[in-house]
Amino acid sequence: MNAEIIAIGSELLLGQICNSNAQFLSKQLAELGVNVYYHTVVGDNAERLQHTINVAKDRSNLIIFTGGLGPTKDDLTKETVASFLKKELVYNQKAMDQITAYFERTNRIMTPNNKKQALVLKGSAVLANDFGMAPGMAVKENNTIYMMFPGPPKELKPMFLKYGKQFLQQEGIVKDQIVSRVLRFFGIGESQLETDIEDIIDTQTNPTIAPLAADGEVTLRITAKHKNKQEAEEMLDQLEETIYQRIGQYFYGYEETSLRDEVFRLLQEQQKTIACAESLTGGMFAQTITDLPGASDVFKGGVSCYTKEMKEQLVHVPHELLETEGAISAACAESLAVNIKKITNAHIGISFTGVAGPSKSEGQEPGTVYIGIASGNNQEYVHKLQLAGSREGIRKRTIQYGYSLLLKHLKKGE
Repeated sequence: MNAEIIAIGSELLLGQICNSNAQFLSKQLAELGVNVYYHTVVGDNAERLQHTINVAKDRSNLIIFTGGLGPTKDDLTKETVASFLKKELVYNQKAMDQITAYFERTNRIMTPNNKKQALVLKGSAVLANDFGMAPGMAVKENNTIYMMFPGPPKELKPMFLKYGKQFLQQEGIVKDQIVSRVLRFFGIGESQLETDIEDIIDTQTNPTIAPLAADGEVTLRITAKHKNKQEAEEMLDQLEETIYQRIGQYFYGYEETSLRDEVFRLLQEQQKTIACAESLTGGMFAQTITDLPGASDVFKGGVSCYTKEMKEQLVHVPHELLETEGAISAACAESLAVNIKKITNAHIGISFTGVAGPSKSEGQEPGTVYIGIASGNNQEYVHKLQLAGSREGIRKRTIQYGYSLLLKHLKKGE
């Protein structure tokens, strides 16, 4: 079964909204063992939509439409599909009753164009809309399945999960299960990661491996296909173990997590608090962690101490240290971490100092970074980095490295 997703709406082409429906449907279809080979977006134009359908039917035997089922004149999906398939549109009484009840419940007058939403292809399977008015529909014609869903994600998603998948199962479409897993790595570049597991990638068949570069990190999507979902999961387990033996030291989490999220989770689990003293990053670390709900449970506070005077006055870095070692030094990073921990009475103190660029500072090159961490039992250490890139890029990657160091620190239980 080869599928194509056609999204209808000029607002998609204008960039006014994101086509999140296609992403959702592709993921769902993959789990059902359906290959999605094409994503198409077409504006609110019947002639162009008709052409798009004509192209799709010659290369796909499952065509899914999203959007264009509303009450206005530019909502023309079902009319165009009906014309293409030479099928009549008829009113669905259940949908009409639901639309009428909605307007009565909201004390609004139902205009004639709202009745249009109750029209469905004659002979189609009607997919109820539990969160809106326009129903979806599915019909099989000349060995091709045509499915139509409303555009709003809050309507499409539950409709597909409850009724769309059921229709595909009844049609015998669902055979093999496709199970994917995303592995996340930090501290290794994409080219190095691929080199380390090159032989595994070259011999992949089932499961498969897809390296994906992300913002400052690398992810691997591993995918297995099997009639039995549990067997597919076990195949992924075996592949993951093989990969872990090669590059496990860089692995930190699964799916949509992040370094920050993993650190936050462990801080909560271990009932530990953290505070920060930021020079190079200017408050970015504090912002990222306080963006999370419940941050007050783990975050004591932070100081943005950009100048030597503020490092000395606010975080009590010794004047002599700043004069002899400099603000951009391991000694300064350690002092900042130790002192911010004491000042806030946090379990962990973290500090960031360095040169973001574009010019040198204290004779040190842009990208020179020191991250200090202080924790219980007088355990302090400083990690030096030499990063490349833009000023903003260096600052962002410094934060990521900070979270990576914290994650390793927390996993050790220090």
